[in-house]
Amino acid sequence: MSTVPEKRLNKFISDSGFCSRREADRLIEQGKVTINGKKPELGTKVGDGDLVKVDGKPINAVAENKSDRIYIAYNKPIGIICITDTSIEDNIIDAIGYKQRIFPIGRLDKPSEGLIFLTNDGDIVNKILRAENAHDKEYVVTVDKPITESFIKHMSKGVPILGTITKPCKVTKESQFVFKMILTQGLNRQIRRMCEYLGYNVRKLKRTRIMNVELGNLKPGAWRCLTSQEMKEINRSVAHSKKTASNTRSRPKAQNHTKAEYRQIVKERREGKPARKVMRLKK
Repeated sequence: MSTVPEKRLNKFISDSGFCSRREADRLIEQGKVTINGKKPELGTKVGDGDLVKVDGKPINAVAENKSDRIYIAYNKPIGIICITDTSIEDNIIDAIGYKQRIFPIGRLDKPSEGLIFLTNDGDIVNKILRAENAHDKEYVVTVDKPITESFIKHMSKGVPILGTITKPCKVTKESQFVFKMILTQGLNRQIRRMCEYLGYNVRKLKRTRIMNVELGNLKPGAWRCLTSQEMKEINRSVAHSKKTASNTRSRPKAQNHTKAEYRQIVKERREGKPARKVMRLKK
């Protein structure tokens, strides 16, 4: 009798380096995955000796010591899209041209640039990305008009976007039009939406750090493998991270907003609307 424990199908595919767990679930739902020739349901477990295929191609089990894992730091240029579909022009996979299958950890918008990780280790993806795991990412942002103290204050304490309130974060003014921001969240176009809510437009956005890894002198379009010391620190940081998101929605904190702001935020949340009204900052 085999002593190898069964593993959920999405984790088996993710651990193989084929794609992330979320993408694996999509492939299963689309009927592109088979186990021993049969199409499985979400949540199916894979045992020792089972043959898993995606689009007819066998998926190999991950090495127990993960010696075959790949971890890359890439300086994404403006115009490159963080998508693995190579039929789409300017996709990140063709841009890098790595010989083995890899996928990005998270994303950077097409008009944004800077540091992004790519890997074939699906197990580490959610541990790094989940906001509640509080792994920070640093950005340098240029906006279209002079930055005020009021702007810095509101960006720091949280802004209502996408039906929620962004978590408090560290924001520092670097020059008249440039600020630095450290986030633990990764909402869709978060920084751009936050700026838009406050009446600003982003002219340039660059991610300069993820956790302990700095962009440094890596040129746009260039990549490098993460060092053993960088991976040691990352693995230490994510050792106790949650792999799945919490079901509890963050609640707005009244002490971070005026009463009028708080009432408006709660009203918009109850209506299920993102904030549409641009906030006018005091000069």
